Amino acid sequence: MPASGTRIALIDSGLGMLPTAGWLRYLRPDVHLDLFMDPAGMPWGARAGEWIVDRVLGAARLAIARGADAVVVPCNTASVTALVPLRAELEPDRPVVGTVPAVKPAASGGEPFGIWATERTSASAYQADLVALFATPGQATAVPCPGLADAVEAADAGAVAAAVGVGASRTPADARGIVLGCTHYPLVSDAIAAALPGVRLYDSSRAVAGQALRRLGLDPAPDADPAGLSVLLSGDEGDLPATARAYPVGAALATAGPVDVALLPPPVRDDALAEAGSSVPGL
Repeated sequence: MPASGTRIALIDSGLGMLPTAGWLRYLRPDVHLDLFMDPAGMPWGARAGEWIVDRVLGAARLAIARGADAVVVPCNTASVTALVPLRAELEPDRPVVGTVPAVKPAASGGEPFGIWATERTSASAYQADLVALFATPGQATAVPCPGLADAVEAADAGAVAAAVGVGASRTPADARGIVLGCTHYPLVSDAIAAALPGVRLYDSSRAVAGQALRRLGLDPAPDADPAGLSVLLSGDEGDLPATARAYPVGAALATAGPVDVALLPPPVRDDALAEAGSSVPGL
């Protein structure tokens, strides 16, 4: 099915949207992407829930006014907080796709794994519920990674290395997999993989992109001619921040051309694509 002018809006406070945007750009370069970042309001993680809902709904309304056919929320915090009211307002006219860490595919192999996430998410009922739903007792270990998301957002290589080192030191020696439980972390998946040789990384950004396309009835077509890409910074048109362009996928997106799959974070297994983006009822 041709995209025929299809637009997808991605809403997040910052760079956590880049992996999902990159996969969308690779899978369907002919879909116009509107990237809604919020430098004036970030970080969202420390904000009250009502504030986040208002921010996400405001961005979504602007996205619809600009012609968005679907809305993707590539942010764990925003998905947990705002997805229900967002869907209540937009669906069934326009699909809304949220983000869930890839706990289900990581647990499916039966081996022990860690969940790298922010300190707040690591201590949350949300993550505990995911583990209880999909993992066996003792299979998953929460690995708080203080400062890693902030370091990625700032594109601070030294701070990233230090935070990855802390995460690696907290990861159980028997872990065979790591769930990247913050959407920022896939941007530094190479550094994480180097710190944990032989450990498989699980990331849901490809699954989320695939779910958005499925909801629109679009099959992958990586060879299609590229459509446009727009960036909105707290509601105003702008350019991708320099910090975004410091990452290969961000630099590729900034050209508004196709994205090479080699620049994208490691995907979950192909047979899990339909699962990782919707592993929890309602997401």
